[in-house]
Amino acid sequence: MLRMLKILLIVSVASWGLLGVFNNILDWGGTTGAVGATTSMATFEGGADDWRATSNPAIILAGALFIVFLKSTSAILCLTGAWQMWIARAGDAAAFAKAKTLALAGCAVAILMLFSGWIVIADTWFELWRSDVLREAALDSAFRYCGMIGLIALFVGMHDE
Repeated sequence: MLRMLKILLIVSVASWGLLGVFNNILDWGGTTGAVGATTSMATFEGGADDWRATSNPAIILAGALFIVFLKSTSAILCLTGAWQMWIARAGDAAAFAKAKTLALAGCAVAILMLFSGWIVIADTWFELWRSDVLREAALDSAFRYCGMIGLIALFVGMHDE
């Protein structure tokens, strides 16, 4: 039962990544708009005048591609890992533990994207915490996703008897 739950939780992380990529690409203007609003620092008083603020299209494109690439990578790793876990579900503990590797790597990539992209770059460098417009929408959801994926990774990574 626990092995099945672990597989389903990894599939849910993959689904989060796939749906995120789908929505980011389907609404590319919204994706680049959110990155641009963050990097321009224009959503809070005095931000646009800061030396770090930029509306450089190359930086905005790089940020949007960073999000899509890492969500895609996370989803692919999680799907592959879930499949390997499915194949190993009836095996011994060592085989199932080995099968978790790519799934846990997929969770780690998702956490890396959320933490480095939103907390380190957006929040710390571009001071998104100062924006009443974007703070809750971007940072709260990134923190929520990061926390849930982290908890899933801890549960999945637990040793199986």
